[in-house]
Amino acid sequence: MSVTQLRNDTSVRERVSEAEWQARVELAAAHRGLAFYGVNDLTYNHLSLRVPGEPDKLLIKRSDYTFDEVTASSLLKYDFDGNPADEDEKPLRGGGLVIHAGILKVRDDIDAVFHTHTPAAIGVSCHKDGLLPINQHAMRFYQRIKYHDFGGFEFDMDMRDPLIGDLGDAYVALLRNHGALVCGRTLKEAFTLHHMLDVACQGQIAALSAGEGNYVTVPHDVCVFARDQIENLEHAAGTKDWGAVMRLAERLDPGFKE
Repeated sequence: MSVTQLRNDTSVRERVSEAEWQARVELAAAHRGLAFYGVNDLTYNHLSLRVPGEPDKLLIKRSDYTFDEVTASSLLKYDFDGNPADEDEKPLRGGGLVIHAGILKVRDDIDAVFHTHTPAAIGVSCHKDGLLPINQHAMRFYQRIKYHDFGGFEFDMDMRDPLIGDLGDAYVALLRNHGALVCGRTLKEAFTLHHMLDVACQGQIAALSAGEGNYVTVPHDVCVFARDQIENLEHAAGTKDWGAVMRLAERLDPGFKE
């Protein structure tokens, strides 16, 4: 039987390992969860995940899908050069190749990459001081967040190295005049960090609407103390919240598992 015949006669679930299928289900749930929280920019933005057992490959949504229609089977698999596992699919391009494949290729401590354009993250990315120590959600990122200046749309491969260089060994960056980049050692960690970052950005914009001089920030020593508190909590890596995210996706539409 040819590869094409095998693909036509079997489902995605039958063609992949159990570990990969579970990863697909959870990545689909992450898309549905973010969509529920208002993270949607038409078909733009991506969440990617390293494939279990295949560390040189990633799973990522189709470029013409919105977050709320992603399913486990619809996710595509690519190597870090953008070559599709399915010969009928087009090569990976744009941000999927430049940002997602680029980061996963050089950072073996990262398994999940989220890149989004929420209004709050865009707004704070444009602020001259970036994310301020202005609310408790921001404490998690105190002296941990990086910034990358806007140099145009991430369509060109020569934009990959400057982005990776600015991220350095961090897990979170605001892309100036653009949006957010959140990475995690696991999918659940990336999801939780992204949620905390976006709430921190929303809170900052709300506070700054009062006008200069009418808001307070947290002192440095308290910021460090609070950051260390949250970093040392097991649930800071998403272990406390991920089950709830999966249940949310199930309530919204159990079809994400298909």
